[in-house]
Amino acid sequence: MDGNHKPRLLDQVRNRIRYLHYSPRTEQSYVQWIRRFVLFHDKKHPKILGAEEITAYLNFLATKCNVSASTQNQALNALLFLYKEVLRQDLKDFPLFTRAKKPKRLPVVLSKSEVRSIPACLKEPYATMAGLMYGAGLRLSECLSLRILDIDFSRREIIVRGGKSLSLDPRSGRKGRHHVHQKSVERALHRAVRESGVMKHVTAHVFRHSFATHLLENGYDIRTVQELMGHAHVNTTMIYTHVLNRGGRGVKSPLDQA
Repeated sequence: MDGNHKPRLLDQVRNRIRYLHYSPRTEQSYVQWIRRFVLFHDKKHPKILGAEEITAYLNFLATKCNVSASTQNQALNALLFLYKEVLRQDLKDFPLFTRAKKPKRLPVVLSKSEVRSIPACLKEPYATMAGLMYGAGLRLSECLSLRILDIDFSRREIIVRGGKSLSLDPRSGRKGRHHVHQKSVERALHRAVRESGVMKHVTAHVFRHSFATHLLENGYDIRTVQELMGHAHVNTTMIYTHVLNRGGRGVKSPLDQA
């Protein structure tokens, strides 16, 4: 490539994401959202667009596409990354936009007996991974990146950071210490759920939901659970009190103990 020419926009995005060591899934997601944003605005270059055009796109996602709140936030994060990290533009006076409605359905939570039955149908290393997701509330991505050095056995603590396991690099195809592919975990989990006879829609994230719910059942306060889950706002953690069906603070009435 001629040194006088800059890479194409999406290549610049990819290069910046890899420089900052973001995950391949984040790279794929951000590139797709930025591409859709450009197409929405008739292929105009984002450097001549700005906050108002981002707001228009976010409104379109909420009102016309009926996306979830998490999907809209993902699109927003991708565009903020584009302007801050690639175009080096500071978006000031960001207009208000229509917030997508959060889904009303409650998270799926396993009973304690179901938590025991599913890992019993898993082979290693998947049984250990399921145990970690439930026992420590790890996300699947956090579990996949865990290394033995991230576990402090004396303090009984796990350090969550960007570690890597032995697998194929999805970008280069080279074998090395990279993330185990999440698809292999999901397939193993799907088989185990079927064999265990659990009649619920179980994904890897269900173990994390069960971790939080069972902590509340065991009497831990909502702020402690919030910290362990890594939630920025306690409102996110409060959804598990609705799963318990014990009110906003998880407090039992004195009448129940009379």
